[in-house]
Amino acid sequence: MTLEVAHINKAFGGRQVLRDLSFSLGGGEAMALLGANGAGKTTLLRIVTLLIAPDSGSVLFDGHPMVQADLSRVGYLPEERGLYRHMRAMEQAVYLCRLKGMSRADAERSLHSWFARLGMEGWERRQAASLSKGMQQRLQLAVAVAHNPSLLILDEPFSGFDEQNADMLKTLIGELRNEGTAILLSTHNTQAALDLCGKTTRL
Repeated sequence: MTLEVAHINKAFGGRQVLRDLSFSLGGGEAMALLGANGAGKTTLLRIVTLLIAPDSGSVLFDGHPMVQADLSRVGYLPEERGLYRHMRAMEQAVYLCRLKGMSRADAERSLHSWFARLGMEGWERRQAASLSKGMQQRLQLAVAVAHNPSLLILDEPFSGFDEQNADMLKTLIGELRNEGTAILLSTHNTQAALDLCGKTTRL
């Protein structure tokens, strides 16, 4: 898998948010986007995931302009977390995975594996409203990786995580990178970026 971002420009209301931004990312690599609030990190991730379009420039996925069908190979954990508070954890995770095109059987099989890998055993029947913020983030992370994406995009993944959960996430990112997944993350945590990522881009 290769991701190429080439000469991206984006402005909102006359304010230039992204200016001539370019980089490339391959399988087994991790890149961190660094910058203050408002620097354009989330804007770039939304462009990569086709939620918004750039004013100019291109995003290439395996050498071709990225299209909606490519998103089946992308996992995305947005900064704006959101769960249905009164749905049970497994029921909700399966529902979200099926929206991505997974069958119920495949979703359940993968999610049971990820619940175990993320230390979420016994959560299956708990309502989201009863989960702590860190537990909710683990649930959404399981959904983001359940379809075995080639590219995993994480927007401020350490936000709201305590030290234990942050360490868990760092370990997982390292494992996924070693398994060949390309990781693109935005973070305020410069040390985590340096520890985890062989590439950084400052916006």
